[in-house]
Amino acid sequence: MTYTHKYLLNLLKELSSLPKETEWLEFKHNNADPKEIGEYISALSNSAALSGKVFGYLIWGIKTEDHDIVGTDFQPQNRKIGNEQLENWLLHQLAPKINFCFYELQTEKGMVVILEIERAFRHPVQFQGKEYIRIGSYKKLLKEFPEKERRLWRIFDTTPFEDMYAVEKVDADEILRLLDYPSYFELIAQPLPDNKKGIIDRLSEDNMINKNESGSYSITNLGAILFAKKLDEFKNLKRKSVRVIVYKNTTRLQTIKEQVGSKGYANGFKELIEYVNTLIPSNEEIKKVFRKSVPMYPEIAVRELVANALIHQDLFIHGTGPMVEIFSDRMEITNPGEPLVNPERFLDSPPKSRNESLASFMRRIGVCEERGSGIDKVVFQTEFYQLPAPLFEVVDSSTRVTLFAQRPLSRMDKKERVRATYLHACLKYVQKQYLTNSSLRERFGIQKENSAMVSRFIKDATEEKVIKPVEPDSESRKHAKYAPFWA
Repeated sequence: MTYTHKYLLNLLKELSSLPKETEWLEFKHNNADPKEIGEYISALSNSAALSGKVFGYLIWGIKTEDHDIVGTDFQPQNRKIGNEQLENWLLHQLAPKINFCFYELQTEKGMVVILEIERAFRHPVQFQGKEYIRIGSYKKLLKEFPEKERRLWRIFDTTPFEDMYAVEKVDADEILRLLDYPSYFELIAQPLPDNKKGIIDRLSEDNMINKNESGSYSITNLGAILFAKKLDEFKNLKRKSVRVIVYKNTTRLQTIKEQVGSKGYANGFKELIEYVNTLIPSNEEIKKVFRKSVPMYPEIAVRELVANALIHQDLFIHGTGPMVEIFSDRMEITNPGEPLVNPERFLDSPPKSRNESLASFMRRIGVCEERGSGIDKVVFQTEFYQLPAPLFEVVDSSTRVTLFAQRPLSRMDKKERVRATYLHACLKYVQKQYLTNSSLRERFGIQKENSAMVSRFIKDATEEKVIKPVEPDSESRKHAKYAPFWA
């Protein structure tokens, strides 16, 4: 989040008014040793998580004893370690990498530097391989305090990303400025209240915001990622925006167009899908559709896969977000995080989501279904239009689904035919049916007189052990039925 001068002054006033340093707050005068700063980032980040705070703070230019402003000579933007900027050097020494930012604030009594440090999420933050913690106002090694370490891990295991705060301690007017509340009421099919209190109360009931004891409010990650007017306004979420990229041909060498979404996932979903569909080339004819201009990829399949990418991503992974890439021969939809189920079982497995609150709300507004992941729809649509089978894979700790443009069967290799045969068997099985020579002929658009060709496809898939005969001892092959290997 980009802070105004007024906000930083108010933040400084609030922090300096505390009676003493806390486990998530440290004051300094001019001490700017890079190694010590790194250790404090680790300690304050871990302690902020223990204290239930979104951020920890290290502030220069404040006296430790009485918290008076005395000013500082420390200028983080001008500080280098070798040829590397201080901020970059610190980031490279941290694991996992977290967000932190230096703010230089000119006051009547001198320059103050505020280092705002994101709280630890799923792992304690290390600096140069060591984890630190604050005990009172002292910086210590975390391993020396096993009870603190155990409590920290319990917090990581029990706190969903959606329940954490994107912004803390703002007033009702700021809530209404940051969140697209009219879209919220429209999507849940409720009338917009005619007063500010009614709006705030309803957002609070749905865990979009929380009221603090002081009377101010905090916006949860759930509220921000669903209904942000601009995700860039939320520093920890701005990289969660959806990137849509169009390439000139089959490689990433030449980009025709790139756009990063600005809205939240709920209030921006319809617009996102419409935008993606305008970028998809059209075909004049796709076998079963006669002389009709249709998108290269079925709209239902695109919608389901984009929704899945938003809902099932690992929101704790920093620096990346969902991405839609359109090539001349394929479309790739990628989200951060490895899937919770084996990609081979996407079609039949019960849905599992890291982000259940996010998934639940998206189901409420009809973006995704309660009963499943929608992958069966994706496979059905690709079969209906006789496209190559979609590819589900894990790449560099991300989940990627690829839709392929229409291609004649003669140009599909054995691996692609086996994948299509397997997914056809899965689709039939969840519909309480079985793959047969006849059903696979229809899937590939092959005439009956060429059934021997389909028999070879079935044999290939059986040898690859992705399908199996339902009655292995039967001598009849003409009416043989097949199921997925896991059935």
